[in-house]
Amino acid sequence: MTRTQHFRACHLCEAICGLAIETVTEPGAAPQITSIKGDPLDTFSRGHICPKAVALQDIQNDPDRLRQPMLRTGDQWQPIEWQAAFDLVAERLYAIQQQHGQNAVAVYQGNPSVHNYGLMTHSNYFLGLLKTHNRFSATSVDQLPHHLTSFLMYGHGMLLPIPDIDHTDFMLILGGNPLASNGSIMTVPDVEKRLKAIQQRGGKLVVVDPRRSETAAIADQHLFVRPGGDAALLFGLLNTLFEEGLTRESHLPVDGLDHVRHSITGFSAEAMSPRCGIAAVQIRQLARDFAGADTAVCYGRMGVSTQTFGTLCHWLAQLINLVTGNLDRVGGTLCTEPAVDLVGSTSGGHFNLWQSRVSGLPEYGGELPVSALAEEMLVEGEGQVRALVTVAGNPVLSTPNGRQLDQALEGLEFMLSIDLYINETTRHADLILPSTSALENDHYDTTFNTLAVRNVTRFNRAIFDKPEGALHDWEIFVGLARSFAAKAQRELKPTLPPAQMIDRGLRAGWYGAASPHNLSLETLASHPHGVDLGALKPNLTDRLKTANGRIQAAPEVIMADLMRFAADAGPRFGEKVGELLLIGRRHVRSNNSWMHNYHRLVKGKPRHQLLMHPDDLSHRGLNDGQQVRVSSRVGVIEVQVLGSLDMMPGVVSLPHGWGHSRSGVKMEIARNQPGVSANDLTDERQLDELSGNAALNGVPVQVASC
Repeated sequence: MTRTQHFRACHLCEAICGLAIETVTEPGAAPQITSIKGDPLDTFSRGHICPKAVALQDIQNDPDRLRQPMLRTGDQWQPIEWQAAFDLVAERLYAIQQQHGQNAVAVYQGNPSVHNYGLMTHSNYFLGLLKTHNRFSATSVDQLPHHLTSFLMYGHGMLLPIPDIDHTDFMLILGGNPLASNGSIMTVPDVEKRLKAIQQRGGKLVVVDPRRSETAAIADQHLFVRPGGDAALLFGLLNTLFEEGLTRESHLPVDGLDHVRHSITGFSAEAMSPRCGIAAVQIRQLARDFAGADTAVCYGRMGVSTQTFGTLCHWLAQLINLVTGNLDRVGGTLCTEPAVDLVGSTSGGHFNLWQSRVSGLPEYGGELPVSALAEEMLVEGEGQVRALVTVAGNPVLSTPNGRQLDQALEGLEFMLSIDLYINETTRHADLILPSTSALENDHYDTTFNTLAVRNVTRFNRAIFDKPEGALHDWEIFVGLARSFAAKAQRELKPTLPPAQMIDRGLRAGWYGAASPHNLSLETLASHPHGVDLGALKPNLTDRLKTANGRIQAAPEVIMADLMRFAADAGPRFGEKVGELLLIGRRHVRSNNSWMHNYHRLVKGKPRHQLLMHPDDLSHRGLNDGQQVRVSSRVGVIEVQVLGSLDMMPGVVSLPHGWGHSRSGVKMEIARNQPGVSANDLTDERQLDELSGNAALNGVPVQVASC
């Protein structure tokens, strides 16, 4: 028997914690995991670990995880050889595009795509050959307003200022629950310890949320906000900063700030209070407290992205940091200098170069908002989507009006899924191509090093050998590209393996051949606990990618959106008798739709109930713990309701990613406690009109006895 200690990053969420994984190999047998713990020597996470990481062994050993290509024949699945699968895809997609045009094929990429560096480097090797405008991803049910704001203000969608959590004196969090998410657009292992450290050094933590979340529970102050009302609160804060002379001079080059100041004079704290549900005196005091702190950071996350004014919210958060002198400042927000520089090595992006066929929603970075995906399949006419490629995604559970998308998928002429499971979406596929598991892959994090609260880098070798007959994600895309290029008679340039691409990026980056660090992949492989490259520091002036090298505080499309905000009456309770507003909820032992098939993560009490304030239960004659019927414009579900004083009156909360009872799903543990899908209630017509991002929060619903 041989015991081996391995070190690698956990890829399951944005925190990328370092792990120490022990395997045991018996003579003549494959290695087996015996222990997963936090790596105390990891330079970034310093031994921290969350429950998800321990379940990596369950993912590796899951009998439901696909290990060979599967072809659907009627209601049955049968294995198919890799080359035959690649040729089938090429034949079907090429024929559909020849008959109906390039845009007849659509693509959807799920969230795990950015947690796998082989997908990052090679997915477009095949998908780019399709030359379709109908590309969609999880971005537009998540962080699209972040990217659009940075693109418009700073010239690049990945130039995202990150909270300097380790040095700030005041942290204002809106629509974020890092104790459940482990941090997002803020790569920050052991976030609870870091938040409490703010308080221990005499600082203050304020959380704004319609629910007293896990993070709100440890805050110095929690403010209930009406779902969808965050923009009103932020306007009230910014207006107060201007009105009361609470701004500071900034060292940054800025255009348009006076235009902003004059344009928001009507959005006072008093005017905004009814729209956000927070008293004007509290709004003004919060502005004073924020401005009075030595350093401060305003941080908004998914809760403010997924509402009808998501882009305005993130623009306002950037402006609040800017006008108080906290943008590009230690203790405020700072941009990373990652070892592989995505900002320096990619174009800044583009916006609204084309629109979706049916609803005219704008593209961003070559992708259309996923709220338009189902209608592009269902609405007949020239350009109708007739085939779909999904990559590591489950949009039936993760995008609005999932039942409509379910229906749309049934009518496709061909569907390919690159996925590990037969889930609620891939059950519709004609062909599923599964890759090797995460622990059978090397790991380098290109995305989340870019979003980290320190400049860090780490490369880890695979723990297990690639099984015979299996392919890595990137090899699947290379195989698909070769078959499609041959069928379409297109030139296909040679490509490098992902590790060589990363090595080139390291050598050309901030800490490469031209720096004392002289980083390369070989160097990192000899440092399995990672390399700390130092604290974030001011650098935004030199990083700006705008045409004139100056921050654009008043982008034209955002200023035009102020008219939509001014004309909107704001979120209201009781517009219809008994109406409530639905919000989501996260849990540290879950991750979107795909982590419910592992006993370690779903054991214990169910956690997918509807939460409602006791007063709202009483007003409807409902009892704590009973089954209720929840309805919206698009659908109806039945779920158990629990009374909770953590809820703002008039608001109900349901976690997303559940709903595993659909027929044909091959995920046995998930099917045994399926829950219900919140996205059977969310409305594809409810979105941030500027970006097209889905508004998953603030959905009007009715709740009654079954």
